Amino acid sequence: MISLKIALRFLKSSKAQTFLIVLGISVGVSVQVFIGSLIQGLQKDLVDSTIGNSSQVTVVNVDDNAYIEDYMTLSMQIEDSNEDIENLTYSLNTPGTLIYNSTTEPVLLRGMELNTVDGIYDLSGKVTSGRMPSADYEIIIGTSLFDKFNLSIGDNVLLQVPLIGETSLTIVGTYDFNVSTINDLWIISNITTAQTILNSGDVVSNIEMQVKDVFMANEIAVDLQEVVANSNYNITDWETSNAELLSALTAQSSSSYLIQVFVTISVILGITSVLAITVIQKSRQIGILKAMGIKDSQASLIFLSEGFILGIFGAIGGVLLGLGLAFTFSTFALDANGEPVIALFIDPTFILISALVAVFSASTASIIPARKSSKLSVMEVIKNG
Repeated sequence: MISLKIALRFLKSSKAQTFLIVLGISVGVSVQVFIGSLIQGLQKDLVDSTIGNSSQVTVVNVDDNAYIEDYMTLSMQIEDSNEDIENLTYSLNTPGTLIYNSTTEPVLLRGMELNTVDGIYDLSGKVTSGRMPSADYEIIIGTSLFDKFNLSIGDNVLLQVPLIGETSLTIVGTYDFNVSTINDLWIISNITTAQTILNSGDVVSNIEMQVKDVFMANEIAVDLQEVVANSNYNITDWETSNAELLSALTAQSSSSYLIQVFVTISVILGITSVLAITVIQKSRQIGILKAMGIKDSQASLIFLSEGFILGIFGAIGGVLLGLGLAFTFSTFALDANGEPVIALFIDPTFILISALVAVFSASTASIIPARKSSKLSVMEVIKNG
C-alpha cells in the first residue's frame, strides 16, 4: 500500500521526532498501566483483607434468638438458584464465658461445618499451632486469647452459656485471623458440639456465602430473598453492611478512570500537535506526490498510517514500561514484614484495553493532520515554495 510505505519513509526520515512521539505515548500508557494496576492491586488487597475471608451474603433468622431449621434444604435451593455463588457453609453461634482457673473472658462459640468452612474462612490455613477440631468438644481459639489465659495445647477449659450451664472443652489448636476482635472473641468447634451444648437439635444460626463478584453481592442477596420466600429469614450482604468501605472502593475505581481519561487526552493532544507540524514540514513532499498523481484520500492515509504505527509502538513500549514500574514498585516498596506494601496485580484484560486505547487514541489524533493534508493543493505548495 503506497500510503503506508510513504508513512514509514516519513517516520524514518525524522527518527529523533518519531522516537520522541513514541516515547511520549509510551510514558502515557505506562502511567495508565502502572496506576491502574496499582489501584486494582490496592482494591484487591482491601477486599481480601476486609471481606475476602468472611461471609459476603448471609441468611439469618429475623428473630436473633431463633435458628434456621431447614438449613440443608435451603442451602441446596440457594446453590441451585444462582451460579454466582462460589462457596457456602453454615454455623451455629452462641455467646458465653470462657473460664480457666480464675480467668474469665466473654467469647462467641462458633460451631462450624468444618468440611466447607475453608471455602470462606480458610480456617485450616490460619491454624498456627496444634490442629483443627476432629471430635466433639474440641475447640481452637485465637492466639491472643490463648496467651491471655496462659494455656497449652490439650488443656481443658469451661464454657459457660447463659441459661444452659458449663461445658468442658479441650483446646486442640490456635488460629490467627490477623483481626484482634476475632482472635479475642471466637472459639471454634465443629457444628455438632455447638448443637449439643445448646440442646438445639439440627439447626444453624447462619447460612454464609461468598460470591464470584463481590460487587454483585447486593444484587444476589435481593434475588435470594425470592428463593428463600420465608418472611422469618433475612438476607444481608456486605455492601449494605459496609457502605463506607463500598464508597472507598468506588472512589478508588473512579480516580483510576479519571487518571486514565486525562492521560489519554494528553496523548491525543500531543500526537495531534506533532503530526500537524509534520504536515507543514512535509507539505513540499506532499505537494510533489499530489503533482505525481497521488489522490487526496491517499494523502490522508499517509498520516492516518503514521498515527496507527506510532500508536502500536507506543502501546508496546508503554505496556513494557508500565509493567516494569509495577514490578519495581512491588520489589522495593515493602512493609516491616518484607511483603509488598501493595501486592502486584496484573490484569491481562486491563493491559490489553490500555494498549488498544493507545492505538485508537493515536489513530484518532491523526485525523486532523490527515484532513489538513488532503486539503493541501499543489498550487499552494508551488506558490509558497
